[in-house]
Amino acid sequence: MANQMDTLEMLQMKLEKDADKIDAFKMAQIQLEKAAHKMNLDFNILSQLKEPERVLMVSIPVKMDDGTVKVFTGFRSQYNTARGPAKGGVRYHPDVTLDEVKALSAWMTWKCAVAGIPYGGAKGGVICNPKEMSEGELERLSRRYIYEISSIIGPEKDIPAPDVYTTPQVMGWYIDTYNKLTGKANYSTITGKPLELWGSEGRGEATARGLSYTVEVAVKQLNINPSEAKVVIQGYGNAGSIAAKLLHDQGYKIIAVSDSKGGAYNPQGIDPLQILSYKATTGSVRGFPNTKFISNEDLLELECDVLVPAALEGVITEKNANNIRAKIVAEAANGPTTPEADEILFHKGVFVIPDILANSGGVTVSYFEWVQGLYGYFWDEERVNRRLKKLMVKAFSEVLRVAQKEKTDNRTAAYIYAISQVAKAMKARGIWP
Repeated sequence: MANQMDTLEMLQMKLEKDADKIDAFKMAQIQLEKAAHKMNLDFNILSQLKEPERVLMVSIPVKMDDGTVKVFTGFRSQYNTARGPAKGGVRYHPDVTLDEVKALSAWMTWKCAVAGIPYGGAKGGVICNPKEMSEGELERLSRRYIYEISSIIGPEKDIPAPDVYTTPQVMGWYIDTYNKLTGKANYSTITGKPLELWGSEGRGEATARGLSYTVEVAVKQLNINPSEAKVVIQGYGNAGSIAAKLLHDQGYKIIAVSDSKGGAYNPQGIDPLQILSYKATTGSVRGFPNTKFISNEDLLELECDVLVPAALEGVITEKNANNIRAKIVAEAANGPTTPEADEILFHKGVFVIPDILANSGGVTVSYFEWVQGLYGYFWDEERVNRRLKKLMVKAFSEVLRVAQKEKTDNRTAAYIYAISQVAKAMKARGIWP
């Protein structure tokens, strides 16, 4: 136990030295250590869970439209497969790093365990700026990336899916390339595919819909009236905009939204579909009629009932956590809250729905898609959503039960629950050879 505490303190010191540059993998390790200490996790299990089982780094040569060849760097991290094949998305972003991909694969491991689905965790990434690439360049990049990692993926090994700046179309290129390489018509190696390639109904809205289900339960838990609840959303991409629409349809008032260029604020409420249409036309929510400009930093600190961070990692830190005035923080993004901020929010009484619970709807419906593809039998959207809600509410209840039993914050409770499920599988398997 002393060794566990020493490691935790060292990791915290390292993080504090570079507070302006949040290292996602250090965050993931601190979160793991905190839960492990709370649950007295077997040190032999902990030592195996600190690092991914496998990390692959690949070079991706792509012939650009101007005839030059540009070499991109890609990653695939498979964190733990004790509970089943690895599962996780692939992101295209200029700031992708190996540590970020490792952290995301760890979070996927816990997310799948919390959701109660038979997967381990994985994540992929390519260092690129898709906004500066043509469709042809993106297709060549995508096909070459999946070729480079093809030896470690498959329906019973590792199942990639969409993430930041990857789309159903990218997944279509992935599955076509993989099927050409294997000579098989297999549709369960990739999820998040277009419906024409046997994707699942409801997959596009799954992350946001799952989050809305957890918010619905949390609001009841805190005795908040949805018709009087105010919602703030940072990040108005796919998850953020759909969450806004779903919550708005349930009677919540959306008072502020933002994207990378800034935000729009109106305490009287914003129509989520109108501002989404405005963004599609102008490229940003900034400047939407009858709203005031608000920075992303100030938006996080607005007084509201529900705050939805739906952008990137590390936006709620020890520097701004004391200024958070939301009653509920529902994390649509992965890792938006640092460990130091978690402690502050818990002591302030903010009800955090942690990322590994709140945004697990996407991977849950990916699981449904995988199952449907294996059987060649596909469900309608009503059935998908009904099953999604059942699993999300069950996961929420399990996390809340642990939080109340251990008298701890929801994130630590989610980790305790998830890690215990993974640890049980690891112990049952043993070590071979």
